[in-house]
Amino acid sequence: MMTQAIATTAALYRSLPAMDAMLLHKEVVTLKQEYGDTWVKTQLSNLLNQAREHIGQQSRLPEFCATPELLIQALTDELLNSQRHSLPSVWNLTGTILHTNLGRSQLSEAAITAVTKVMRYPTPLEFELEAGKRGHRDQAIGKILQQLTGSESCCLVNNNAAAVLLMLSSVAAGKEVIVSRGELVEIGGAFRIPDIMRQAGCTLVEVGSTNRTHLRDYEAAITENTAAIMKVHTSNYHIQGFTCAVDEKSLAVLCQQHQLPLISDLGSGALTDLSQFGLGAEPTPQKMLSDGVNLVSFSGDKLLGGPQAGLIVGDSSLVKKLQQHPLKRALRCDKMTLAALEATLLLYRNPKRLNQQLPMLRKMSRSLTELAQLSQQMMAELPESFSPYFTLAITACETQVGSGSQPETLIESLALTFTPTAKTGYRIHQLEQKFKQQVRPIIGRISNNQYWLDLRGAEQEKELISALRQVGQTL
Repeated sequence: MMTQAIATTAALYRSLPAMDAMLLHKEVVTLKQEYGDTWVKTQLSNLLNQAREHIGQQSRLPEFCATPELLIQALTDELLNSQRHSLPSVWNLTGTILHTNLGRSQLSEAAITAVTKVMRYPTPLEFELEAGKRGHRDQAIGKILQQLTGSESCCLVNNNAAAVLLMLSSVAAGKEVIVSRGELVEIGGAFRIPDIMRQAGCTLVEVGSTNRTHLRDYEAAITENTAAIMKVHTSNYHIQGFTCAVDEKSLAVLCQQHQLPLISDLGSGALTDLSQFGLGAEPTPQKMLSDGVNLVSFSGDKLLGGPQAGLIVGDSSLVKKLQQHPLKRALRCDKMTLAALEATLLLYRNPKRLNQQLPMLRKMSRSLTELAQLSQQMMAELPESFSPYFTLAITACETQVGSGSQPETLIESLALTFTPTAKTGYRIHQLEQKFKQQVRPIIGRISNNQYWLDLRGAEQEKELISALRQVGQTL
């Protein structure tokens, strides 16, 4: 009996098609021309190894090895799967517009067009066309930022963490920097002001208490080894109650008296009054500069609505130090970032139209009436597709801005919710997996054993409804 089983297993192993023979098959030759000899051979070898393991465990051939044709189909599927991009388009219906894990701000059509052009053709990244000589990659955007913020000069790097590191390294390496205890922020991903200080070679001098810092605290901390005073915008939390903080204008006077630079990590990067779009007030770089701050850094992909970048504006003498620092080259922006950033900044010349041109502002300023119309359409078309497994409903909810911006701002919204019915036993996590397995994954959130799709983040609504219907039909 044992001998017969061994003989049967051995026969199954022998029945597997030979690698060399498969590689000469007409359809496999075509696959090699498209995907490359080495990669096709690797994937075919993996499939044959899977088949051997299957035989060893279950004493039968796997279905994909029943015929050479089925093996070629399995090989084709594996090759297609291996070519799928790791960054597919998704629907962000989580209820967080600037979702860090989902890429933060979407770019405007103007920015997308600009990036496409510099990808397709050579571009004068560091070349002055009129003068016919080498130029500086920050120059063109610098002029726009000077117009928008009133700054003397600017420096561009690849994110705001890099901007803070470069400012501290250039201005205060080997010396002390004074910061209020209430502003020693931690941003997601272990970005902490004390840690950045150490990396920059600075000594952090904490003043005041967590909830109250006075001007006299800063003044008492100034020594001959003080290089700068730093303000940090607490964009991802807010301290309420018995509090006191020193404004930039007062600190600027103190810094001028002691001939010290005042630098600011503004973080969120609002360049216009966001209250016109129904959001909370946010400090702007132009206000900081007018109050006497010497260097201000902020993000490109948060409330600015552009690509990931760190923008530094301020005094030309200090910016010159930043540009000459060895870190600048390591942290500089590439041509695609610069193209997207320039196109985004140009939109700010007409701030009243920003909610029509920047996707993140368009979503955050959508009216409840518009969302109600979309919800009615969904309830008219979708419940039948999910019956009897889930009950669909429209539920009031609140949308967050996200990415550490305006933590107290919650925008009224509506969500399409999915509640499992008691009889079918279908679980909410199974539905979540179905949504994520779509060609364009649908990302929502789970709360109280319901799956929530916040409609404020919806776009291309007809395609979304069609995708949701297809999910329902596969249950």
